[in-house]
Parts: sequence; C-alpha cells; structure tokens
Amino acid sequence: MEIELFSSQFFVALFSIIILDLVLAGDNAVVIAMASNRLPAALRKRAICVGTAGAVIVRLIMTFFAVEMLTVPYLQAVGGLVLLPIAVKLMRPAQKEAHVKAADTFAGAVRTIIVADAAMGLDNVLAIAGASQGHFLLVVIGLVVSIPIVVGGSQLIAKLMDRYPVLIVIGAAILGWTAGTMIAHDHSVGPMILGFLPNAETLLPAACAGLVCAVGGRNRSA
Repeated sequence: MEIELFSSQFFVALFSIIILDLVLAGDNAVVIAMASNRLPAALRKRAICVGTAGAVIVRLIMTFFAVEMLTVPYLQAVGGLVLLPIAVKLMRPAQKEAHVKAADTFAGAVRTIIVADAAMGLDNVLAIAGASQGHFLLVVIGLVVSIPIVVGGSQLIAKLMDRYPVLIVIGAAILGWTAGTMIAHDHSVGPMILGFLPNAETLLPAACAGLVCAVGGRNRSA
C-alpha cells in the first residue's frame, strides 16, 4: 500500500521511523562516544560530526537498497519475521557494553564510527525500510530529524531509556507493528492472508505488537 505524501499515514509512519531511529540508536550512540573518547575536546566534536555524517550516508545507501529489495516476492514477509526477535531482544534488560576501541587520531575515530555504525545498523536498516513502506523520503526526513538528537545527546539517550523504560516498550511495540505490516503488505503473502482474514492489515500488526510486548515483557521480568 503506497503512502500518500504528507497524509496522516505519512506522518504516522514518519513518527514511527523517528522513534525507531532513537530507540535503536542506543548502541550506536555509545559507539560514537567511545570511538572519540581519547581525542581532545575540540577534535572530538569534529570527529563525532564528520563520523556521524559518513555513517548517515552509508545508512541511507543501505536503507535505499533495503527498500528496493523489499519489493521482491516473499522478501518483505521474511523481513517482517526477522524483525520480531529483534523487537523482543530490544526489551531484554540492558546488559551489553559496546566493545569499541577508542581511536587516538581524528581519522581513526571517524573510521571507527562509520564502520561500527554500519556493522551494528543492519537491524536499524531493516526496521526503517519496513516502517517507510517504500517511501524513501520518509527515511531521509526521519534521519534528518533523529540524527542530530543522537549526535547532540549520545549518552543522554541511553540514560533516558534506563530512566523511562516505557520508551523501550513503545519502540519494541512499533517494531512489532512494523513487522506485522511488512508481512501483511508483502506482494505475495499479503493477498493470501487478506483472503483468509480481511482485516489483516490492522489485526496482524496489532497481534505482532502485542506478541512482542508479551514475550519481551516476560524476558524483562525474568
């Protein structure tokens, strides 16, 4: 289903992309902070800005190809299924520490930020591609809005998610909804599901969001 430009669906999808960008940026924000840790303060800011700019360009290229690939039969449904465990994993209690070696030079810090972000950003790319529903402009606007927030408060994001766990739950629910939407809108699988369940475009995303919150919530309390 194509999203009409600047319609209510467009802005709902944009909001989802921004939330996903911010929630999934937790590890990436730590990478940004740690990679430039050894540099002088003035050089550190430049390294963060240049490195993040390079990471954004790489992320846009990866997401563009992901958006195009989601038009391949069954691939969008598979992508939705892959997103479900990612969404559940997001709700697990934080126990990870980014193992990134701090660089001693400006070029080294920039390179570390770009390479680490690309390696860690595969789940982000898949999630954003699915939430955009084929609208690459949504991806660009979402990144333009969210990336400055990530750069400006790389450490603050992780603290906010620790202080307000509901942000993680919202992000996980959006991921689950996105996964269900991807499955329902797959060009091959979607029509078959709609044949059995006419309201699948709403019911399936809602069911996936509920499943993620139920399973993920049990993991958090375990």
